[in-house]
Amino acid sequence: MEKWQDILRDSVTSPTLLNEYFNVDVTSLNQVIATFPMRINPYYLQLIQKAGTPLWKQAVPDVAELLDPVCMEDPLGEERLSPVPNLVHKYPDRVLFLVSTQCAMYCRFCTRKRKVGTDRMVISPDTIEAGLDYIRHHPQVREVLLSGGDPLLLPDSQIEYLLSELRAIPSVKVIRIGTRVPCTLPMRVTPKLVAILKKFHPLYINTHFNHPAEITPESSAACTLLADAGIPLGCQTVLLKGVNDTPAVMRELLLKLLEIRVKPYYLFQTDLTRGTNHFRTSTATGIRIMRSLIGHISGMAVPTFALDGPGGKGKIPLTPDYILTRGDKLVFENYCGEICTYPESGDGI
Repeated sequence: MEKWQDILRDSVTSPTLLNEYFNVDVTSLNQVIATFPMRINPYYLQLIQKAGTPLWKQAVPDVAELLDPVCMEDPLGEERLSPVPNLVHKYPDRVLFLVSTQCAMYCRFCTRKRKVGTDRMVISPDTIEAGLDYIRHHPQVREVLLSGGDPLLLPDSQIEYLLSELRAIPSVKVIRIGTRVPCTLPMRVTPKLVAILKKFHPLYINTHFNHPAEITPESSAACTLLADAGIPLGCQTVLLKGVNDTPAVMRELLLKLLEIRVKPYYLFQTDLTRGTNHFRTSTATGIRIMRSLIGHISGMAVPTFALDGPGGKGKIPLTPDYILTRGDKLVFENYCGEICTYPESGDGI
């Protein structure tokens, strides 16, 4: 079996190479990747060849990335909320710790596309130690989310070091890893890696699938390895125009995720990241999709539709409006459109 490192090494990183597989405008795409790099590994490339547009849009540069009059460099205010480089402390009891500059594929809608995969993102042993030291000296931090880039592209030894150091901090109760590897390079999830991860429970993984075509025998096998090791798996999907912005596609994706033991966690409204405006739908589109899901598929398969507030304001749930009036009785509409009532308790809460 080909090693994941070799697959990653054979990635398409230039429009000229991409032109060997698809007819693309090399000159225009070169202008895009001068700002926003491209990486499409052979595994995901063959998925694009099979599935077409929904996966193409996620992976292949588009000149629209350079023609974005609306969005901003750092939509979530991460730089402002970084007390030390590559560590974001937005919520009181948890931090986001960026530990990798690389991804198995550079998604065109990435929140951190301003720096991931470029020399504008600098992660070194010194920044790692500074982040660990910050967490040690802030005992209110009970949860650490490792992200990047993709933490699972680090060598096994470095992953084990990070997890060991975090688990040695008494105040850190929960470790989470955000990774798209099970979707974009599932062969990276090896028995050796899983054996390392399972030593550091409670450890959770949130992965990222956006379309049913990304759920393959390979990605299913990767998720099975992780789930069999007792690692709870969640999925953070992004609502993307032309990719998954219909009830039928979203329903198929969410149900398939449950089949591979991945719990749909969030469906995110696209962040206001510069170079991604062409992916944005209206929030009404997402709410319409949520209404098509609630009550019609298992509640286990229904994610929370949320918007990550610009400027670091945090995640805001965006839910369909079922409540019609409040008073002595709560009057609401159920998923079938029927009007229902519920007598309130009268405690005023």
